[in-house]
Amino acid sequence: MAVHKTGMDLGDHDRVTVGLISDTHGTLERALLPLLADVDVIVHAGDLLDPGELRQLTPTSGHVVVVRGNNDTPGQWPEGTEALLETLPEQAHLQLPGGLLVIEHGHRVNPARSRHERLRRRHPDARAIVYGHTHRRVIDTDETPWVLNPGAAGRQRAFGGIGFLRLTATVDEWWVEVVTLPKRGRDT
Repeated sequence: MAVHKTGMDLGDHDRVTVGLISDTHGTLERALLPLLADVDVIVHAGDLLDPGELRQLTPTSGHVVVVRGNNDTPGQWPEGTEALLETLPEQAHLQLPGGLLVIEHGHRVNPARSRHERLRRRHPDARAIVYGHTHRRVIDTDETPWVLNPGAAGRQRAFGGIGFLRLTATVDEWWVEVVTLPKRGRDT
């Protein structure tokens, strides 16, 4: 697996599927792993907390793009992983067929009520922006750039259910699908 900390260029491909995840908080739901293995690239929008989770992610290309979240701090990561933590960027870019995907955790874009507007102003050249932080799944495709939040792929505060977004990009068209695990008794 190759972890890309700032981004990569897949713009020359005919079609790329991207698994968008966030806010695993060291509790990545294992039932998502076979579903994520079917995408070309995985993007993690921050609050990883356990770099060991990256070894579990096996997209078909082997490529994972990761950004740093507000809880990705030395005090919350396992001892001895500080060097890896320090390499995670605040933002990453992924060139896809038909446009640019920008990734950031979103915790520095406030106030929350105008977050989408502010993200769009920060990244006007993007076709879509992925952020995390809220643990709430959002697919805002009313204007370009789109603003997407995959919700939580971990077991902590998975509002709307544990899951991820699958973004498919071709030169002519992009579309987003929600992948959610069935709720169990105590899920929120």
